[in-house]
Amino acid sequence: MKSFEDSLLLDFYGNLLTDKMRITLDMYLNDDLSLAEIAEEEEISRQGVHDKVKRGLSQLKGYEQKLGLVRRFLEQKESVNEAIALIDNKNYEDARKVLAKLSDEIEE
Repeated sequence: MKSFEDSLLLDFYGNLLTDKMRITLDMYLNDDLSLAEIAEEEEISRQGVHDKVKRGLSQLKGYEQKLGLVRRFLEQKESVNEAIALIDNKNYEDARKVLAKLSDEIEE
């Protein structure tokens, strides 16, 4: 099952994969090609593509477990959206607090 988080994992950690693995995952996650289409492109079996995708996603998830960059990015994005909503509601003091907390977290 393809997900937005899987695409983010590829964006953040894709360069840690082999070129072939990264290209296969890019075709699967970002170009939305089917396993059969990728198999034809790479001249391997559909099962081979399936195994490669499964192995690649497992590696990406392992990197995320160790480094947590995607989780941190999503948390920061949520804080920014919260601050924007507060600014839109002219609640500048609370927006300032959210942004100050975000700034402190980034410096850690």
